Amino acid sequence: MEKHHHQHLLLQHHQHLHHHQKLSLAKSSRQSCSEWIFRDVPSDITIEVNGGNFALHKFPLVSRSGRIRRIVAEHRDSDISKVELLNLPGGAETFELAAKFCYGINFEITSSNVAQLFCISDYLEMTEEYSKDNLASRTEEYLESIVCKNLEMCVQVLKQSENLLPLADELNIIGRCIDAIASKACAEQIASSFSRLEYSSSGRLHMSRQVKNSGDGGDWWIEDLSVLRIDLYQRVMNAMKCRGVRPESIGASLVSYAERELTKRSEHEQTIVETIVTLLPVENLVVPISFLFGLLRRAVILDTSVSCRLDLERRIGSQLDMATLDDLLIPSFRHAGDTLFDIDTVHRILVNFSQQGGDDSEDEESVFECDSPHSPSQTAMFKVAKLVDSYLAEIAPDANLDLSKFLLIAEALPPHARTLHDGLYRATDLYLKAHQGLSDSDKKKLSKLIDFQKLSQEAGAHAAQNERLPLQSIVQVLYFEQLKLRSSLCSSYSDEEPKPKQQQQQSWRINSGALSAAMSPKDNYASLRRENRELKLELARLRMRLNDLEKEHICMKRDMQRSHSRKFMSSFSKKMGKLSFFGHSSSRGSSSPSKQSFRTDSKVMERTCASTD
Repeated sequence: MEKHHHQHLLLQHHQHLHHHQKLSLAKSSRQSCSEWIFRDVPSDITIEVNGGNFALHKFPLVSRSGRIRRIVAEHRDSDISKVELLNLPGGAETFELAAKFCYGINFEITSSNVAQLFCISDYLEMTEEYSKDNLASRTEEYLESIVCKNLEMCVQVLKQSENLLPLADELNIIGRCIDAIASKACAEQIASSFSRLEYSSSGRLHMSRQVKNSGDGGDWWIEDLSVLRIDLYQRVMNAMKCRGVRPESIGASLVSYAERELTKRSEHEQTIVETIVTLLPVENLVVPISFLFGLLRRAVILDTSVSCRLDLERRIGSQLDMATLDDLLIPSFRHAGDTLFDIDTVHRILVNFSQQGGDDSEDEESVFECDSPHSPSQTAMFKVAKLVDSYLAEIAPDANLDLSKFLLIAEALPPHARTLHDGLYRATDLYLKAHQGLSDSDKKKLSKLIDFQKLSQEAGAHAAQNERLPLQSIVQVLYFEQLKLRSSLCSSYSDEEPKPKQQQQQSWRINSGALSAAMSPKDNYASLRRENRELKLELARLRMRLNDLEKEHICMKRDMQRSHSRKFMSSFSKKMGKLSFFGHSSSRGSSSPSKQSFRTDSKVMERTCASTD
């Protein structure tokens, strides 16, 4: 009789609470009795959740929750009055919603609570087995028919699920939302692409340029995804890749996510950088190269995995012609005695750029092999060469910069990358200024970088008077300057006047640099090989007479110190006239230099030529 009276009171309680559907949640889970509980019926069970107590009634709870029903049945003899629910998903706030559902109080299921309700319905076993239209089926219906059809809501549910792992994953809440996001984004891009199509006047179907350049490609979701935690964001991006979302959209999302997360200075920065790098599309130019350099700087600072940094260096190397000098200036963070900038990283990037599409063979011909479609173009080579020369000029004044590292950067590009050596000469001169204690052998190593034949008139004039250069380099400058002068004089002849054979050969040598620039690197290499024998012979002759020239230079320097009169300048001119750098008579029949100096033994000549290789 007492039991029937208790049930009657509960029914009255349900009817009374029907008018309080929009009651707010309890202000504190620690209240001994929630405000929405009908106080006229004494509670007979207390549920403890995360330290908070809910004074409730057994009947409405056991009628909906299989878990609570089983707990009560197991303690029927002791008439249990308090139950502690450990590790309950969603905490006290979500349990209060589940309790309201048991009491028949309506509340709104939203994208902000559906994940928690879905998980707690599984935890409390609120399934159809215990009650029709139970909480599990209600949340399942809302998730399937409402959330999964709306990309924004899916993102909100994923955000709520971050604190519900691993249960939310086991219940496939996360998987369904990720799949829905990827499908929705892909479908919107397809629809956007169709909207861009239009017919031209000739009747051909093409994409509208105006819409294409506007950036409206159904990618409004990019900002929305930036709120996700890195692990869930990674899964969304991978799903989008599998679904065929455009690489440009993936790249834009990665840039947006990195800008948002890497400005927070969180403890997860290293994981974020490494994950973003793994998510970068394989295609080039889908993210700005400045963004890749930004990631690389962070990777160096955070000491990320080697594979992460090498991947970034490879990606940067494949599009290095798009970079600026500021991009290359990567600060060094190793130790106090190191260079100001990270030289080793830049060198690896240059190696990646030079070896695009090629193998690792060190064969001489591999440098000029351009059959691979991925090899850098000649235009890209020229751009990168200018960039490298600017970089060398920037790092040259660093007192901690070893000559070996300077040479490493300067020699990273193949010879055909530079048609003009002015930038390389300027950087070398800056290094000589900042490192005045260099030995003569080190100075010679530096000067060998420069092809003095490829200097402009202004740079050549500077080099001819540059006391920081080794004497041999100044000799080369004077030699090539005289060649250019002779060539310009010869070119003033009329076209009908036949040119002597030797003078034609000189003109061809002088212009070979300009001609080779117009050739492909492969043809250029073949041309250089044909030219090589003759150049070696001429260099051998020059070397054999270098000792005589050095002696003359010492005499001239002594005379210069004694007098600066016109008489000395006249004497200087006479001495220069006696010296010949050409090894043959001029085109106007001027007296040949002493032929005695060229009558050398063939074996000596062979050894000298071999030394020029």
